[in-house]
Formats: sequence, C-alpha cells, structure tokens
Amino acid sequence: MTIQWFPGHMAKARRQVTEKLKLVDIIIELVDARIPLSSRNPMIEEIIGQKPRLVLLNKADMADSNRTNQWILYFKDKGIKAIAVNAQGGKGLQEIVPSCKEILKQKFDRMKAKGMRPRAIRAMIVGIPNVGKSTLINRLAKKNIAKTGNTPGVTKAQQWIKVEKELELLDTPGILWPKFEDQEIGYKLALTGAIKDTILNLQDIAVYGLRFLEKHYPNRLKERYEVDNIPEEVVELFDSIGKKRGCLVAGGEIDYDKTSEVIVRDIRGVQLGPITFDLIEEHTHN
Repeated sequence: MTIQWFPGHMAKARRQVTEKLKLVDIIIELVDARIPLSSRNPMIEEIIGQKPRLVLLNKADMADSNRTNQWILYFKDKGIKAIAVNAQGGKGLQEIVPSCKEILKQKFDRMKAKGMRPRAIRAMIVGIPNVGKSTLINRLAKKNIAKTGNTPGVTKAQQWIKVEKELELLDTPGILWPKFEDQEIGYKLALTGAIKDTILNLQDIAVYGLRFLEKHYPNRLKERYEVDNIPEEVVELFDSIGKKRGCLVAGGEIDYDKTSEVIVRDIRGVQLGPITFDLIEEHTHN
C-alpha cells in the first residue's frame, strides 16, 4: 500500500512557514506521543534548520508512559528539549512557557544587555495534521480561537495568538510531507488518525495494528478480544473478532470491512490501553 497525500494547501503552508520563520524566537514542534518520530515531518527539519525548538509529545495519555520517557531522553541526547503533554486534558501545558524561557535564556539575556525592553516570546507551532495543534492553542489561550476537529486539515491559515503576557503563538496549518519513503510510517500515521480514512485501505491498517499488538502487546490483544491464543493466520484472528463483535453479513459470513473498523476504532480509542508504535530500540542507531 502506498500512502501519498499532499493537498495544494500544504505546499502553500510550507512557503508560509519559511516566510514567517524570521518573525519568531522559537519553534514549538508538536508530535504524537504514540509515534514521536513517525509524526515528525522531515520537511520541517529542513525548513527550520538551527532555529531553537521545543518538542511537545502530545496525546501522552494515549501513549505508553515508559516509552514516552525513553523518547524524551532520546530528544535530550540530540540536544532538543521535549516534554509530554495532553492538550485535550491540559496536562503538562504549564511547562511550556518555562521551557521556552530556558531554551531562549541566552538570547533574551543578550537583548537585555543591549538595553532592549523585555517582550513576549514569539513562537511558531508546527506539526503534521491532526496532532492536536488547535486544541493546544485553545487550551493555552483559554478560549476557542483555533478551529478544531478530529479530521486532518482543519487549520488552513496562519494567525497570531496571545497567551497571557509571556508568549505569542503563530499557528500554522499542518504540513504532511509529499511522500512517505518508509511505508511503515504511513501505516503508523494511518492507524493513529493523521491521514484521512477515505484514502486508506482500512483492512491493511487493521492487519498492521493486529500484527504490532501481537508482537508488542499480546496480552492486551488477548484480553480485549477474548482469545486464549493468538492464531498464526491473521484471517483467523479477524474471524474471531468479527464473530465476537457481530460483524457479519447475510449467511453468517464475516464482514471484514466492519471488523477492520472495529479494530482501528479500538486502537485509536485506547480500548487496548495506551500504546506507543514508535519503538526507541528501532531508532537508537539513528
């Protein structure tokens, strides 16, 4: 399966980010804590270059907390400060301003030494679609400024948003890169809802999810779908889940599309518990 998704507004967003870069002190990069590397846009890396940045691992409540801690250390080793947040529930957001201040301390000290008046930190929020940027902004601004939706591509334009006196945020539309070199990244993005379902083969995504769970979270898989042993053939597992969930068509046959929907919905809805799909051990050689 090849997932490619690059609407025209994303090319425009890339230009906008590049143009506005000189207006900000720091980049706040929002990633999905379940897929901290797969939800980073390599194009953003290219655009922002050496600009100071803070990485927020959002939706941390949906991710495996032990693995989230490992990822925070991973970023630290690369000289990037990262913090775990849950924009929806407000957890960890109070750490954002102090973290930005810490990262920018030298710059602001230099400005002060030159006799410049103190001002709010200017930050640009970047991230791929559906990672929770609008929710984060609304939480920080304590009002519904940014449009939110659980569909990728809701934010289409840029706007400045004041967060108390200390922070001014520049929101940007989510930018997804033109092509996934690694198809597995495509599967992970699809499974966590970063790509519109209408362009996917949901059965492929469900199979990927089941295989991952079987390897890394087998007990949760057994518990959720009441199976004593996970069958080797994935189709048998589908049959078992389909029967238990009543996903049947006329004649008692399994409705695989419906079963796929159930599996993907369960994974996204944390019915199998908090899961991290990017594993640190697969990336430590990077």
